Amino acid sequence: MNIVMIGSGNVAAVLGRKLLKAGHVIQQIYGRNAAAASELAYEWNTESTNYTSLIVKTADVYLVAVTDSAIATIAADLRLKGKIVAHTAAAVPMEVLKDVSVNYGVFYPLQSLRKQQDHLPELTMYTEASNAETKKVLDQLAASITNNPVYPADLDRRSRLHVAAVFASNFTNYLFDLAESFCKKEGIAFSELLPLIRNTVERLEQESPSQMQTGPAARKDLDTIHKHQELLKEYPEHLMVYNFLTEALMKH
Repeated sequence: MNIVMIGSGNVAAVLGRKLLKAGHVIQQIYGRNAAAASELAYEWNTESTNYTSLIVKTADVYLVAVTDSAIATIAADLRLKGKIVAHTAAAVPMEVLKDVSVNYGVFYPLQSLRKQQDHLPELTMYTEASNAETKKVLDQLAASITNNPVYPADLDRRSRLHVAAVFASNFTNYLFDLAESFCKKEGIAFSELLPLIRNTVERLEQESPSQMQTGPAARKDLDTIHKHQELLKEYPEHLMVYNFLTEALMKH
């Protein structure tokens, strides 16, 4: 398929690379940041523009991969009669695109995406559309860039998935950050924790997190907890998080 990518940030960059690898053509890239759009256009051997009035009207699919707050602004300037247009956001209704085209929808990748990533991550894709034909095309496009099933998801389901993803990824990464900063100050290599982290993640393929929980809080080992709290007295942020999570786990 011929694709126009509207956006030049993290999601646009990774989706564009996945689409190219799957054999699609990025016909054009639009970005308010002209330098970022030009950089991706050079990488993808295509053209770029930072004017919505110059977006080509001959592509098969238009993907609006911009920040949630910018989708409505972009949509107000787009008129792509009859074309398939989809945004990539979890918490934005697809109807924000209803004045752009009668064929609108959502093309949502559930993944943490960074344009500087050295590898293309595996995606779980969710789609929604204003009609059956648009849904079929978006499903086909999504299936071409993932080995996972493509799931239907309306706004309510995407919003709930997004909340779950914040717990599973964003909050978890914050804890990794706390662990790394503690390690640095204590002269420990964070890499020493990686086998533990990998084992925890790999076990999730077979076990429920509720069955895997170990540690002093799960055992209600107060002696060890008090020793940890003593070690964290010079780390107020770490201690606050430690105390909150320890209390939550002991009540769990």
